[in-house]
Amino acid sequence: MIDLHTHSTYSDGSDTPEQLVCRARRLGLAALALTDHDTLLGVPAFLDACRALRLTGFAGVELSAEVPAGTLHLVGLGIDPACGELGEALGRLQDGRDWRNHRILERLQELGFALTWDEIAAFAGEDVVGRPHIAMAMIARGWVATVQEAFDRFLAKGAPAYVDRYRLTPQEALRLIRQAHGIAILAHPGTWLPDPQQLEAGVGELKTEGLAGIEAYYTTHDPGQTIDYLRLAKRQGLLVSGGSDYHGRQARPDTELGTGTGMLQVPNTLLEPLFAALGPEARYHREARP
Repeated sequence: MIDLHTHSTYSDGSDTPEQLVCRARRLGLAALALTDHDTLLGVPAFLDACRALRLTGFAGVELSAEVPAGTLHLVGLGIDPACGELGEALGRLQDGRDWRNHRILERLQELGFALTWDEIAAFAGEDVVGRPHIAMAMIARGWVATVQEAFDRFLAKGAPAYVDRYRLTPQEALRLIRQAHGIAILAHPGTWLPDPQQLEAGVGELKTEGLAGIEAYYTTHDPGQTIDYLRLAKRQGLLVSGGSDYHGRQARPDTELGTGTGMLQVPNTLLEPLFAALGPEARYHREARP
């Protein structure tokens, strides 16, 4: 079993890259990808931990792209952190994330929660500040009991303190992933276009721009959806990937690494086609055993 969609403390997860790798080994996973939102800062520590614990690991990133219908998410696998243009784009995205965090803080203050930036930053430590750290600061103040409650009541999309952020276009995101020697995977496709016909057309358009695969296996997919996405990938001649979208048990207590909410099983057989699609400059650590 493998998991090619996870997040660490370098974006909005609650586990460090090293903790992710340790957990993956303890759970018996054969491969793991670190795909933090808009940052590659955790990749060096992640790959070092993969080598030390003999776990196959992919350097990755998750990019959000602005589309007319909601938001499209792309996971890049095998990303080279040394790619200058991607690094510049991620810097712009991080600047937008910082602006967003301060605006969320302002909205919470307007709602009567006298939270300070120093309190939030203390929970982040050396990590990139994200909404989970804001939630932790709210828990410390006694305003909410859990991270999930903080998101449900205040921080999730549609909640009173939610603030959107700057995003790339799909074309920009796909180009950046290709330039960084990675392969682009459409993450959780049903959250973008639930209608099958619209999704088929949308995937076809993205393929012309460089889309390489579909995340057919995902935490919230039921067996029927997984089969539908596998068939879609076959019709479009695309690779298949899968992952839990794990953010840490502290951030999302109901989602486990590898198995998601309990039913997810991403097969090891997906690895060989992915390795075959990656070029020599892609970044990953491959163990001899699957």
